[in-house]
Amino acid sequence: MMRRFRSSFAGVRSAVLAGGACLAVLSMTATASAQEIQITGPLAGAPAVRQLRLHREGRFEIAPGASFTLLDQYARTIMPGGSVTYHFTDWIGVGVFGGFGLQYSAGLTDNLQEKAIDNRHCDANPASKACRLTAVNLTRKGAGGTGQMMDDQLGHIGWLIAPQVKVIPFRGKLAFLGSLFVDTDVDFFLGPAFIGVKERAECGPGTAGPADCSKSFSLAGRVAVAPTFGLGLNFYPSSYVGFGFEWRALPFSWNTSGFDNHGGGTNGDFPDLKVNGDDREFHFNSMFSLRLSVQLPTKIKTSE
Repeated sequence: MMRRFRSSFAGVRSAVLAGGACLAVLSMTATASAQEIQITGPLAGAPAVRQLRLHREGRFEIAPGASFTLLDQYARTIMPGGSVTYHFTDWIGVGVFGGFGLQYSAGLTDNLQEKAIDNRHCDANPASKACRLTAVNLTRKGAGGTGQMMDDQLGHIGWLIAPQVKVIPFRGKLAFLGSLFVDTDVDFFLGPAFIGVKERAECGPGTAGPADCSKSFSLAGRVAVAPTFGLGLNFYPSSYVGFGFEWRALPFSWNTSGFDNHGGGTNGDFPDLKVNGDDREFHFNSMFSLRLSVQLPTKIKTSE
């Protein structure tokens, strides 16, 4: 009996000691997690960064540059232009971006022009089977066009105006070769875009243009409204002059080829011998920009 009692007492004592140890550890952990580190001395109450150069706050930014459209099928655009922005703080501003488009043909257009238009001579042989099959979609001389796709039927962007809001959430420094440092920031922008588009003019039965599209090849202008957004990477080698790169998206629907793409058959998925708004297709248009920026006034502000 005595041995059993001693054994039971020893087991209870071990359990009590183990429980006490666990409570002590938990108590110490809770106390440690609730501790507050008090900074004393000259760093007490100091901001995270002192004498930070505020390249944007309270300044106008004038940024001329050039933009280049990306992933074009038929006509590429170079757009001289730029932006003007006023920054209320170092992290937000409002402004406007704009430019005027200059076009040149893509490789696909050059091949079509050479092989499907110039070499077939449909202006002299309009009754041939090959020419009749493409009469609605490929321009030729003497059929209401000049015989040049770039002039007669390919869509392109003539001009662009885009009010926008800029947000600058990230900034810092970049080091080159471990010795040259330059102030850097990243901006995001968003706004509506008003785009001057030139597309093939309407034609075909029931449209405002000529009834026979095979004898009507010309461009007509319209204004497309689309969202625009993107991001920029900016560098400031001096207190009022900088440079940067920008990517911009312009998603909207338009007829880039000037072809009779849609409008007939089931769900309008087949040609209908008309060229009109039904033939527009959605394109996620985008462009890349190079720009030089000048901040006014030239005197830069700094934080405390």
